[in-house]
Parts: sequence; structure tokens; C-alpha cells
Amino acid sequence: MKVTAFVGSARKKHTYGACEKFLETLEALGDVEYEILSLSDCDLRTCRGCITCLDRGEELCPLKDDRDVLIQKMMDSDGVVFASQNYSFQVSGFMKIFLDRLGFMFHRPRFFGKTFTGIVAQGIYGAEDIVKYLDFVGGGLGFNVVKGFFITTLEPVTEKQQKENDALIERQSRKFHAQLMKKEFPVPSLFKLMIFRMSRSSMKAMLDDSFRDYTYYRDRGWFESDYYYAVKMNPLKKMIGRLFDFIATRTAKGG
Repeated sequence: MKVTAFVGSARKKHTYGACEKFLETLEALGDVEYEILSLSDCDLRTCRGCITCLDRGEELCPLKDDRDVLIQKMMDSDGVVFASQNYSFQVSGFMKIFLDRLGFMFHRPRFFGKTFTGIVAQGIYGAEDIVKYLDFVGGGLGFNVVKGFFITTLEPVTEKQQKENDALIERQSRKFHAQLMKKEFPVPSLFKLMIFRMSRSSMKAMLDDSFRDYTYYRDRGWFESDYYYAVKMNPLKKMIGRLFDFIATRTAKGG
């Protein structure tokens, strides 16, 4: 299986090193090859907010850079890692630019069955919220999310702290590997079911063929399906799903 890590640090030190150790452990566990991409080495321009990608399609984005190459790397991977240091209590600028350029995918998710996790390097504090953010991002893109983690890298890093970091990285790598081997399509939680059903019903009621969101859902049969992918749900969850459809349609039509 292929795992690709996208690193938001321009320094190939703590964040990059954590990624490298994480992926080397994955490789040692078997059946995995990996690639690390430093976003600072890529041509990624800042989103202008024109919303062309949302309304008309991402291929019409006026910014011609490495975005599509990076997206293809994700599409060709079985697992994806987003790694960033803590910059001003958020991901780095390189990582944020990358995530902003993937904005249309939160409308049109596509990484179902693939595994994701986030890695954050911090000096003192604040990384926990960044980990939660990256977990949310991974879920929004469609991935099966292995809860992310952070390491503490206040310089100079003590021998004790380095051992703790290394042990954490190894544990998390094993968790990621176990999920990666499953390649599962899990039954959605009620929250995820609500997001899907209310989004698709709102689109069906408010949009038409001139909008990419509408044609994306239509072409995949999502206006009629129970969820993004075929999955068995119990009768109660099916009923709740229909209720979400009703509420979203009525709201969209001003009822």
C-alpha cells in the first residue's frame, strides 16, 4: 500500500523527522511504501476566493500550480498524513494554503476507504486543538481518520522527551497500519449521516446542472443513495436519514 505524507514545515527537522520515523515504522510493519512531500518545495498559490472551483469546477481554477499534482498523489495513495508544526496556534502557512486549495473537496469528498492521520509538532502548548482540526479536515475529505497526535519539541529537546516522542510515534504508526490494512467503509455516525443527507437534499432543492456540486452528486447517484457509498444501516438509521432529507428540503424551499 502507498502512504503519502504532506509536511507543512520548511525546516526538515522536528515535523519532518516525526513523519519520517512514523513512515519508516509503517514500512517495517509490512506491505507499505511511502513518500514525503514538503509543501515548501511546491508551487502552491494562495486561494483568491473566487469560488470558481465550488460553482463551476476545480479544473477552471485560475491558479495554475502544483495543486492538481498533489491531489493526484492523494488519489493514488491508500493512506495520507498531514503534518505541521504549531505556528501561532494553528497549522503552518504552507499547510493552510494547501488546505484552502482543497476547499471544493469538502463539498465533494472523495477519499472514502482511505486512511488519514495528522501529526503536529509543538514547542510548549496549543497542539491539541490543531490535532482536532486536522482530524476534522480528514473526516471532511472522506477519509477513515486515525486520531492524530502531537509531539513536544521545545529546543533543546531532552533525551527523555525524545524517547517519549519516539514511543508515541511508534504507537500511532501501529494504529495507522491496523486501520490501513482494513480498507473499510464504515457505517456512518448520525452526525456524518446528517451532513450527507442534509447537504444532498439542499443541493437537489436549490441547485441545477449549472453547478458542479449538483452534477457531482447526480453523477454518483448520491441524490438517491443512503450514503456516499453502499453500506448497511438499520431501519431506525434509515428512517432518521429520511427525516434529515425532509428537513433539508423543506428548509431549502423556505417551508
